[in-house]
Amino acid sequence: MAVYTLNGSESLGIEFGSTRIKAVLIDENFNPIATGSHNWENKLIDGIWTYSLDDVWSGLQDAYANLNSDVYKKFGVKITRLNSIGFSAMMHGYLPFDSSGNPLTEFRTWRNTMTSDASKELTALFKFNIPQRWSIAHLYQAVINNEPHINSISFLTTLAGYVHWHLSGEKVLGIGEASGMFPINSEANNYDAEMMKAFDILLAERNIPWKLNEILPKVLPAGEKAGFLTQEGARLIDPTGTLKPGAVLCPPEGDAGTGMVATNSVRVKTGNVSAGTSIFSMIVLDKLLSKVYEEIDMVTTPTGKPVAMVHCNNCCTDLDCWISLFIQFSDMAGVKLKKSQIYDMLYHAALEGDKSCGGIVSFNYFSGEPVTKLSGGRPLLVRNEKCNFNLSNFIRAQIYSAMASLKIGMDILKNEKVDIDTLMGHGGLFKTKYVGQKLMAGAMDTPVAVMETAGEGGAWGAAILAKYTADAVNQPLEDYLDERVFSKYKSTVEEPDRDDVRGFEEYMQLYKKAIAVEETAVKTI
Repeated sequence: MAVYTLNGSESLGIEFGSTRIKAVLIDENFNPIATGSHNWENKLIDGIWTYSLDDVWSGLQDAYANLNSDVYKKFGVKITRLNSIGFSAMMHGYLPFDSSGNPLTEFRTWRNTMTSDASKELTALFKFNIPQRWSIAHLYQAVINNEPHINSISFLTTLAGYVHWHLSGEKVLGIGEASGMFPINSEANNYDAEMMKAFDILLAERNIPWKLNEILPKVLPAGEKAGFLTQEGARLIDPTGTLKPGAVLCPPEGDAGTGMVATNSVRVKTGNVSAGTSIFSMIVLDKLLSKVYEEIDMVTTPTGKPVAMVHCNNCCTDLDCWISLFIQFSDMAGVKLKKSQIYDMLYHAALEGDKSCGGIVSFNYFSGEPVTKLSGGRPLLVRNEKCNFNLSNFIRAQIYSAMASLKIGMDILKNEKVDIDTLMGHGGLFKTKYVGQKLMAGAMDTPVAVMETAGEGGAWGAAILAKYTADAVNQPLEDYLDERVFSKYKSTVEEPDRDDVRGFEEYMQLYKKAIAVEETAVKTI
């Protein structure tokens, strides 16, 4: 039996990611001591990417049950009390409710690209980029479309806010997550008041019976208490009744915010890149950008500092599909290899390929990609008859494809003279040691670091935010992370290889030309 004894001082972080719900339990020293997870997938129903709200709760309960099994295996007991809990989830999206708490539409996720008209009109009105996936874009598009539910909206939130609301009774959001609903004024640490007034004028012109501040969650910065786990909430997590209520809850955050915490990237001039189902970079700014860019989202850290975010809807999904073919072939050949072994072999094979992939271009678009201004996606492999078509180049092209859209946005920040020393990498693309890190450093022409804790991800970040709230220390989050959490963890840094940099630039030249092919595929297939 392990030396550690559960005593109720533990903090729990739960993150609702795009493909997995993960729970991480940490001790008083921030060490992960148990984990549990539940796999789930979004579904395309009537042209809308969504998850069933029933699956939210069954998935949460399964992830927690698996966590509890891990706890029992290690410590011989089950969790009865927790000191604090933090919830996070995929950012943005649209979850409107009526005055009785009933959902008015299906959950419309960040992956949807059906709010182009609203996005363009609001960006022009606010002089501030409003991406298609933001909650306010979904809301206004529903207004433009005269959807029947609009007049009945009493509360609008995100997935993280929805889960937190049902477990605590509090209609709140962490400021980082709130910045994906509506623009934030970082000086006031609240929604931008002037922009809200401008939006309310649009609502009044259409005789909408509510104002925006009446339906949005309250904004809270990291460290603020955001309620407590209720009896009903405890039963939603653990239907067995073993978990008792009372744990303090931190403000619910988006996966971007908890990713920043998990990589210690909340201080000015730090940045991280998260590469999983989607890929995005978060760069904490020391000054605002010179103008509005459609490719750059202005969000905030969990404490409200301005962040330039390059968010791309597509990353590893198509790569995973190709890898699954090799797994099937391995099984057919009677060679029983673990999935991780096949990933590692193919990733390392990519290092043997031509630096520019030998003339192979891949588009990993399962959904639309606003950065390249595509409303839909079709996974696509393009090559001419003279390309150097081999396994190493093929796999390298798949990995490059996962980074290509991000590169377009990051080049804008480079032109803006945004200063960043190192990108902290985390997510599935970095699971195979060294390979994704090396290729990302070359692609972005920036040093890329990966911490030894990178595998714990946003759920660990949510647990850290929960403990930060419970500790109630008079210390900025940046200092708290530096001094209490990350002082004991190591990271490895890969400097950009100049040949990789030049090779990726060649790949991008061909990639940009081939966008026209992807556009045609979207229209015709």
